[in-house]
Amino acid sequence: MQKVALIQSQAYPTKALAYEANERLIIEAAEQGAKIVCTQELFLTPYFCQVQDTKYFELAEEIQGPLVERLQALAARFEIVIVASLFEKQAVGIYYNTSVTIDADGEVLGVYRKQHIPQDPGFEEKFYFTPGDGGYPVWKTRYGTIGVLICWDQWFPEAARLMALQGAEIIFYPTAIGWLPEEKAEWGRRQHQAWETVQRGHAVANGCYIAAINRVGRETMETESGAQRVIDFWGQSFASDPYGEVLVKGSESEEEVLYFSYESKVMEDFRQIWPFFRDRRVDTYEGISSRWLS
Repeated sequence: MQKVALIQSQAYPTKALAYEANERLIIEAAEQGAKIVCTQELFLTPYFCQVQDTKYFELAEEIQGPLVERLQALAARFEIVIVASLFEKQAVGIYYNTSVTIDADGEVLGVYRKQHIPQDPGFEEKFYFTPGDGGYPVWKTRYGTIGVLICWDQWFPEAARLMALQGAEIIFYPTAIGWLPEEKAEWGRRQHQAWETVQRGHAVANGCYIAAINRVGRETMETESGAQRVIDFWGQSFASDPYGEVLVKGSESEEEVLYFSYESKVMEDFRQIWPFFRDRRVDTYEGISSRWLS
């Protein structure tokens, strides 16, 4: 059994303050016995994708740079696995929404670059992010085999299935999702319900644990025309076991560390009782790679 920590945080005025706050929470988690710690999506910055503005490209970090080096030192110091989500600059004009996975000895095991990039009012991600180019890797860490998907990825069962087929015991979903104030009264409850339900479904369909780590707080940004964009991030980070049971759930508004424990034996028992992988008809799924079947 391993203890896992989810860092549900808020936006801060600067990257330095955001790092300090999240480092404090990561250390708190390590001191409470957590062996794997995961941040929310883009944990160093506000959710700048509410608007399209080239100035926000200045927020991007290189993987081989001081931020990741600090996280490596933190992981090695406390012998914990850290999954951190950041805005990555690969080259001028090529930017990714990325997570980096660091093992308990400080080694960078690899990065995952968000594959599914949304484009909606208030979620202008195609302006900033190149679609991921590295497939759906999983990593064998000191404390278990994990996969990482990011926010919009959480709606796609194919992504979770590909990670589970490679042995992922936990799939982490660093996230930045919330309500637009003008929609909340009519759609808010249903939007949140759909978000939680689809991920719990991935846990059941794949016989693994999932953990979604969201941010909290109201973030307001101004467009070039002077209009205001507002998102109320709904928090409520949670983890689910293979049965879809919610093991822990955060508040709508508080910065906090959430803990749960996972056991490989629970997965083994589940898959023996409900052998979905055994009964997959892989010879009948040729259409799944098509955009549309009519």
